[in-house]
Amino acid sequence: MGKKARRKSTTSSEEKDVNAKEVAAAVAIPQVETAVAASDEKPKKKKSKKGKKEEETKSTETVKQEEEPVEANVGDEQDEETEQAIAEATNLAESTVDERYFSSEEFASLPLSEPTRKALVDMGFTKMTKIQSKSIRPLLAGQDLLGAAKTGSGKTLSFLIPAVELLHKVRFTARKGTGCIVISPTRELALQIYGVVRDICKYHSQTHGIVMGGANRRAEAERLVKGVNILISTPGRLLDHLQNTKAFIYHNLQILVIDEADRILSIGFEEEMRQIIKCIPKERQTMLFSATQTKKVEDLARLSIKEKPVYVGVEEEDTKATVATLEQGYVVTPSDKRFLLLFTFLKKNLKKKVMVFFSSCSAVKFYGELLNYIDIPVLDIHGKQKQNKRTTTFFQFCNAKTGILLCTDVAARGLDIPAVDWIIQFDPPDDPREYIHRVGRTARGAKGKGKALLMLLPDELGFLKYLKASKVALNEAWPSRLDSKFHQR
Repeated sequence: MGKKARRKSTTSSEEKDVNAKEVAAAVAIPQVETAVAASDEKPKKKKSKKGKKEEETKSTETVKQEEEPVEANVGDEQDEETEQAIAEATNLAESTVDERYFSSEEFASLPLSEPTRKALVDMGFTKMTKIQSKSIRPLLAGQDLLGAAKTGSGKTLSFLIPAVELLHKVRFTARKGTGCIVISPTRELALQIYGVVRDICKYHSQTHGIVMGGANRRAEAERLVKGVNILISTPGRLLDHLQNTKAFIYHNLQILVIDEADRILSIGFEEEMRQIIKCIPKERQTMLFSATQTKKVEDLARLSIKEKPVYVGVEEEDTKATVATLEQGYVVTPSDKRFLLLFTFLKKNLKKKVMVFFSSCSAVKFYGELLNYIDIPVLDIHGKQKQNKRTTTFFQFCNAKTGILLCTDVAARGLDIPAVDWIIQFDPPDDPREYIHRVGRTARGAKGKGKALLMLLPDELGFLKYLKASKVALNEAWPSRLDSKFHQR
């Protein structure tokens, strides 16, 4: 599949050297005496000796690329902020399964244990989605599975229900260590998965926990040693514990789940995944889910799945890569007018819920500071932020009815953000598949509606043909009429 040439960094080195006040003056945008910003950080507190010591004990993980997700914490012994994040993730996970993917089959038709049935009733689930109806039965039978499903299709329960049922069946206890490992590309997605784990295990005795980079590694290790039956993780921190945490019992591992495999590989965790697979027992059940099938995903599947897997896909029925309720278009603007167009749009849509995508972390930081200074309150999230800041910002935006979030592609994949009205792509992505994941943050649910706007420089129009080849057709929008329907020129 063709890719567009990468646009040079959104902020040049010269731009990075000037402050928001100078830029605001240069583009002649009206200023206010005080900038009111939703994402203003609180004054930094002095770190205690304990805090400094904890920072020193954190393991140093390989730096990937600017877009690398920062990874976070463990099971029941978590700080208040992590507990709050998990609670928020649980609420989101319960409410954002896309109704378009439901089948006519009910969970009552499956041979499930009573604790699982009761949990599903509490969660409000009666009917299965298409991916669930196709995958749960073979997984309950112990088969390996390679699944392809879009975000919002219900794939989380597709692998969690069989995992919980297997551990329940063999009476897996904390003394046996870890029986199921779920690997997720980002900490936000891992938190959402963990929220579902807590719900589905409500009436089960199995223990569960979450380990991700950016948290207190020592607390994670202590919890792992006590026994975490179902472990949600991100690749870097999981490998760290596998290699360095003594008394971490994983030789009884029954199930390995790799979620969003293509995303894990695309952000540079290929070598970590190879090392993880070498560390864990060979005799296990493996479930691999990926929205797209790339050569790297196929290689990972061959490496991790020994037996011939069951292949499950629900996307072949789709004729379009995006949902019909999504109204999308593009606008061509010269580079010197691009920010003015964004400013004008955001000023008119302060009462909407808007996500603006940039290609780099430095661009998000720069434009976030600039927009906040000129009285456009915005939040920002990117892979360079510390764990607490990023988690707090993410759930603050999720729970808000209106607001503006500036972000990199870390927020484009697998995350459920309710009721987003607009997706603005200030920088187009490098690949049409990433475009699809970005716009997938809006028009969610059976009746969900949303709009998406792609901003292109004149020399980037060639990207449209790659979108068309990926079953995405855009209409051109007039800058003066962005609030009305997109139309053909």
